[in-house]
Amino acid sequence: MSPPRVLIVDNDPEMLAMLRRHLEFEGLAVAAATGGREALDAIAGARYDVILTDLIMDDTGGLEVLAAAQARAPATRVLLMTAFGSLETAIEAMRQGAYDYLTKPFKLAEVTHAVRRALDDQRLREENARLRAEVERQFGFERVIGESRLMRTVLEQVRAVADSDASVLLLGESGTGKELVARALHWSSGRRAGPFVPVNCAAVPEGLLESELFGHEKGAFTGADRKRAGLFAAANGGTLFLDEVGDLALATQVKLLRAIQDKAVRPVGGSEDIQLDLRLVTATNRDLSALVQEGRFREDLYYRLAVIPIRLPALRERPEDIPLLAQHFLREAATRLGKRLTGFAPDAQEWLRGHRWAGNVRELENVIERAAVLAGDNTVTAADVRTELATAPTAPALRPTLEELERQYIRRVLDEVRGDKQAAAKILGVSVRTLQRKEKEL
Repeated sequence: MSPPRVLIVDNDPEMLAMLRRHLEFEGLAVAAATGGREALDAIAGARYDVILTDLIMDDTGGLEVLAAAQARAPATRVLLMTAFGSLETAIEAMRQGAYDYLTKPFKLAEVTHAVRRALDDQRLREENARLRAEVERQFGFERVIGESRLMRTVLEQVRAVADSDASVLLLGESGTGKELVARALHWSSGRRAGPFVPVNCAAVPEGLLESELFGHEKGAFTGADRKRAGLFAAANGGTLFLDEVGDLALATQVKLLRAIQDKAVRPVGGSEDIQLDLRLVTATNRDLSALVQEGRFREDLYYRLAVIPIRLPALRERPEDIPLLAQHFLREAATRLGKRLTGFAPDAQEWLRGHRWAGNVRELENVIERAAVLAGDNTVTAADVRTELATAPTAPALRPTLEELERQYIRRVLDEVRGDKQAAAKILGVSVRTLQRKEKEL
């Protein structure tokens, strides 16, 4: 790698020569400009990592050099050299964007330290920007894959409301990508610099959910041995994503409604409210309007959450997206496994098109990941993608019993939802307790 580039600017030739020799000895690539006008020409013709400039010069001062550097390359760090009498001007320069200043006379070691700190700061900021761009790529709209008419409509809706703070309710079956869309909403909004806090309401026991959401004071209940901030407070400045909101108990629904209306929460056992500044996105695979009619979901809360309802289609409703998604998941799996997998054989493509995909995109991702592991060649075949049930032996002597079929089906569904018993129970049409009993029996 080439060494960092430093530009030194000063009217004093002796100072320039001394600083240049010293910083070159430190392994830096150094250019020198005798005065501000020469510095402006240098900045126009090349990019520098750090500019070390005198503040007061005969022709063009350090503030003009700073302004030119910021206009040309905002990532450049500008260090000012100043006499004690112009300290106020140096402080003003820092308000305008200078990184730091050195007061004359200074030791050469101080110069080295200041330049190294400026370079470290620049690297850190560049790395943060790179990581943020990578996160946005991972969770932005690029991850919501689909060219079907239904998915284009969804993406248009999501883009239209991304910068709004209105509450969004995502509707759709398990595995349709509701959390993925919620993350894309967050990373495409003005709140992207804030936190994204996801909560699966169905995964938290009812007795603990209020404390998880709103926080609690020390001693508020048995086991509350310390004060704890809730997830609402953790999401301040960003986005709170409440998944499976249709599973909330009525008592929790009342408190959620109050938090939305008041834009504040009160921790369990507390006496003071915590003000909120966040965007609320919720999701459910249940029919909330039907739950309202049955008296199991508050109508006033429903209308608060569903300011902007967006329905995500099931994968079987957009079969034209299956090849696109399958190829995407195959590329990702091949990269993780270090394998060279180029695509799907015709029989595999036919099987993917004909499968029902009860678990939607999540099931497809799991099937492709499994196929990538099993594939012995560059091309994935139907034998690689077929699930356990699809490849069950059919010869009379080898036909599975009903118990074996039930065991295989439950195992398949659990695999598809990655062991999430709440999601598996919903796909199977039974309660979680029944699923747990079946697991023990089988």
